[in-house]
Parts: sequence; structure tokens; C-alpha cells
Amino acid sequence: MRRISILICTLFTLFASAAWPQARAQSESLAQSVPAVAHNTWTSGAPMPTAVVFATAAVLKGNVYVVGGVNPNFTAHADTQIYNPATNTWSTGVPLPTPVWMASTAVVNNILYVIGGSGSGNQNATGNTWAYNPKTKTWSSKADMPTARNWATAVVENNIIYVIGGWGSAGSLATVESYNPAKDTWTEEAPLLVGKWAPSAGLFGNKTTGYTIVAPGGAEDCCPSGFTGDNERYNASTNTWSSLTADPTARGFACYGSIGPKFYVAGGNDDQWSAEGVTESFQLSKNVWKTLAPIPQPIISPGSAVYKGRLYCIGGWDAWNGNILNNVQTYQP
Repeated sequence: MRRISILICTLFTLFASAAWPQARAQSESLAQSVPAVAHNTWTSGAPMPTAVVFATAAVLKGNVYVVGGVNPNFTAHADTQIYNPATNTWSTGVPLPTPVWMASTAVVNNILYVIGGSGSGNQNATGNTWAYNPKTKTWSSKADMPTARNWATAVVENNIIYVIGGWGSAGSLATVESYNPAKDTWTEEAPLLVGKWAPSAGLFGNKTTGYTIVAPGGAEDCCPSGFTGDNERYNASTNTWSSLTADPTARGFACYGSIGPKFYVAGGNDDQWSAEGVTESFQLSKNVWKTLAPIPQPIISPGSAVYKGRLYCIGGWDAWNGNILNNVQTYQP
């Protein structure tokens, strides 16, 4: 019996010694065939079918939904344009019941919400709340947001949508209101420390560590200047806002989103009403900003979305009242 065991061990050793170099070579060959991720770089995607600015965007079931916006004639759209990052292709979705631009968007439990904004032919803000169900491919009207506004931003935390800042009948707003889709109800929350429109916003954390909403940038006044780097954090459990390190680049109308432990802001409109090309990241744990590779095409008010660790900036203006673009610019941190 001992001789059989020794023979088996010997044969196994001989087989392993012969097979290991081949397995290692196959592994190295496979590693070489998979391209390394090029960090801090920008790439281009397939152009969108209809060029728009002031559209709103969000990721729903692996696709980026770009809703509404205006064309070069400043005609508002009800169009839903859908970008598939995996195949780099576009398709046409179900249009909104009514045209909209300058709206905010969020996704909760695979339902897409489009909130506020303005209708066709005017800048009068609305409190409209629309919900899109991809299973039934239908839009439905929900409870109106109490404060009609446009150029606000929306963030989802624990299945609650927080709509932050914006522009209303009284001008720049510090207003923050939360929407509970499960109950179809709105609640007034603590206001921003600084009222601003066209800000950026994102979410840090998880259920274990807790969440923090950050809201940098935007404009305090209008016009011709008023853009700020003001940066604030919101604690939903205490319903309080506090100040953070300001964005070194005062701007609004940017492309933005949270990826991992950092928040990214690219492009936007500066205090001279010029298109920005600066890309920066904000790390909440260190309360610091860092300058990154600039966005190739400086852009104002593109649709913003984050999917699988990448930031997508879609459409927008190349200058204030400039050319409306149909490009897709993608940032890989």
C-alpha cells in the first residue's frame, strides 16, 4: 500500500512540474490580452441622435436615459434618448407626456423620476413630478414638488429623493425638499447654507458607515456673475448642512457624479459665463480637491450620469448660447 502511495505522489509531482509552466504561460498570455484600465483619461462615445442642452440624465437598468432638453431653436423636447454604454449605441425611448428642460432626475427601485424644470417656450418653473416604469413603458404623474423650480439637482439616499437648490419665482433658492416615492409625498428639509442654482451634488457612504450628500458649486445670483465654489454637506439623520472646502473652480452647469470615495466635477460655466474644461475630484474623508485631466471639449449643462465607475457627460453647449453638441465624453478615474 505504501508503494502505491509513493507511486501516486511521484506521478502527481511529475505531472504538476510539466503542467505548471504551460498553465503559467496561458495565464500570462490572458493577462496580456486584457488591456489595462487607463486611469484619469477621457474617451468618446457614439454621438446622440438629437443634440440637446439642459437635458437631464440618469442610469436605469444599465442604460443612460437622457430626457428632454432644448435644441438650437430653444424648443423644448419631450424626447427620451437612451444610451447603452456596453454596446456604445443609442435607441429611442418613450417620450415624456410634456416637453421639459432644466429638470432634475433620479432613479429609485428601477423607476425613473423627472422633477421640476420648465415647459416649452418659457422659463417658468414647474413642480411636475413624472415617473417612468420600464416594465410597462409608461409615464405617470405624481405629487407635485411644493416649490416649483428649475436648474435644481437631485440625489437619492435610502430610496428618498432630495431635490437641492435651483431657480424659482424668488430667484436663487436654498430650498431642499425630499420625495418619498413609496408614499408619493414631499417633505421640506433644512435649507442650504447658501442659496444657489445649477449646483452639482452627489452621495458618499453606505448603510453601514452612513451617508453624506455633498453639494458644491452653482450660482448665488444672476447675472452677469454669481457663480460660487461653495461646498456643503448634508446629514439626513440630523437634517443639517455644514460647510466643506470650496471648489477651487467656481462654476455651475457642470457634469458631475460620485464614484467610490470621490466626487467628480467636469466642465461647467464659470463666473465669466465661459465654458470650463477643468476636471476636479473631491475626497470627503480628507476634505480636499484635486485637479485631474481636463475634459476634451469644454461643456456647459450636459446630461450627467455615472455607470460602472465612469462619468458620462452627454450633449450640452460649447459656450453660453453657443453650439449645442451631441457628443458623449466619458471619464475613467
